[in-house]
Amino acid sequence: MTDNVMSKAATMEIPINSNGGTGALAEDDSLEQAAKLQWSLDEKVGSSRGTRDLQQVMVSGPNLNETSIVSGGYGGTAEGIIPTGSVKGPNMNHSTSSSSMTAEEETRGVAVEKYEAVKKWGLNTYKCTKQMISERFGRGSRTVDLELEAQIDVLRDTKRKYENVLRLAKALTNHFYNMVQTQHALGDTFADLSQKSPELRDEFGYNAETQKLLCKNGETLLGAINFFVSSINTLVNKTMEDTLMTIRMYENARLEFDAYRSDLEELSLGPRDAVTMARIEAAQEQFEVHKEKYERLRSDVTIKLKFLEENKVKVMHKQLLLFHNAISAYFAGNQQQLEETLKQFSIKLKPPGADKPSWLEEQ
Repeated sequence: MTDNVMSKAATMEIPINSNGGTGALAEDDSLEQAAKLQWSLDEKVGSSRGTRDLQQVMVSGPNLNETSIVSGGYGGTAEGIIPTGSVKGPNMNHSTSSSSMTAEEETRGVAVEKYEAVKKWGLNTYKCTKQMISERFGRGSRTVDLELEAQIDVLRDTKRKYENVLRLAKALTNHFYNMVQTQHALGDTFADLSQKSPELRDEFGYNAETQKLLCKNGETLLGAINFFVSSINTLVNKTMEDTLMTIRMYENARLEFDAYRSDLEELSLGPRDAVTMARIEAAQEQFEVHKEKYERLRSDVTIKLKFLEENKVKVMHKQLLLFHNAISAYFAGNQQQLEETLKQFSIKLKPPGADKPSWLEEQ
């Protein structure tokens, strides 16, 4: 019996952690108390009452297969029972807390970046607005490149005039198209009357042939005018507009450059303490950055203006020659010269009805 009690006591000394494995639990004092109680009971092992008491203790003792720890004596109240599920090691939530901390750090980093971007944008806008108002009221100085400014003014004036040419050419195309359609309808009417009026068959027939010839030449001329309009539209709304977009970027860079230049000059006139010197150094860095941007865009504008002028001369020389030859050949009634003009400029006429959508596209 003593061996039996000792084996049970030894079994009770094996600590059980929350996962069911062996390990040391610092807060589990009940097992040690149970071992001491078994040694005291071993002295009374000869009496049957002591044996029954020991058996009762062993029966009322903790079940090692259950996931609970008894903090008080065996057979005590339920107040001392603590579920082992609530006893967790210090590193069980390490990965979860680490991932949440990483997400919080990333969110905080994005928020800081956005705040810095908004702050930088607000400061830059304030400086530029201040510089613009100062220039408008004649209080601030601005950097001026006289030669470049003159070229920019010429380009803007040229674009306005070319836009007017484009508008008039489109109006001419619309009016001439309506005239050609009228001639086509009139030719069909004359041809019909030629069949139904035997006494005027020849007269209606002559006029029908004339209107059909004029309609054919008119369609040829429309092809030349449409090519002229398309080329002018590309020159005005793409080539010139691209150069003007670069000019607008250059003007914004010039305004920023003057704004930071004025800010640096104001700081240089103030006291030279430690705080002011730090601000002057930061302003000097920003000034150099915007100066480099301003000079780079000024160079880009100069190059684009040069290439634009060369392209404009080349395009307009070809288009004006086309327009003149086509108009002259049409109103001179020289159909052969009109067709040669289109071949010279590689203009292909669309077949009749090509502009109309197919029956599938109309569905």
